[in-house]
Amino acid sequence: MPRGKFISFEGGEGSGKSTQINYLHETLKSVGIDVIKTREPGGSDGAEEIRNLLVDGNPERWDAVTETLLHCAARRDHLKTTVVPALQAGQWVLTDRFSDSTMAYQGYGHGVNKKALKKLHQFIAGNIEPDITIILDLPIKVGLARAEERAGKQNTFINKVEDRYERMDKDFHERLRKGFINIAKNNRKRCIVIDTTRSIDEIKTTIRRLVFEKLGLSNDG
Repeated sequence: MPRGKFISFEGGEGSGKSTQINYLHETLKSVGIDVIKTREPGGSDGAEEIRNLLVDGNPERWDAVTETLLHCAARRDHLKTTVVPALQAGQWVLTDRFSDSTMAYQGYGHGVNKKALKKLHQFIAGNIEPDITIILDLPIKVGLARAEERAGKQNTFINKVEDRYERMDKDFHERLRKGFINIAKNNRKRCIVIDTTRSIDEIKTTIRRLVFEKLGLSNDG
């Protein structure tokens, strides 16, 4: 059976990844593609437990290396339990974050050695990488305002706010944004940068068109 396609969504806080991954998920299903959506950190029982350690609590809860290792442990379980079995079964996989987030957050944001991060990723994932990576880009001020609004809604409805990264300082988020742009420049065949200051519908239409073109799907409808 042919391997399924692997598509990752990346971007800073408040960039709209969850909204756009949901749209693409429904779009692909509507044209008959067997597709699942997942997330990092998380996406498997073990990884979801590790997620709680990473997205809650004080921003200074972990040092950069410890944080990196937690993300990698979660990714290893996610790959082994969810991603690889789905791809081998011919399913497409859409993930909200993957290894580029580790490079951007821990490498560019926290200053962890980038060569070490690449070696660590190869150790836990081998040659697995997305067929397409969609990087959602927007100004830091806008993204953090959106993230703050989202956190307020979380606190109102479910009494759980995953805002540890949002509460890191502005300089961290500036480095993070520049990191994603550099990652895209260094991986032009795989990465697509999307300006998310536009309307949600415009972004959705652009992502559909670019993904369908890149993967040879009919873009009718």
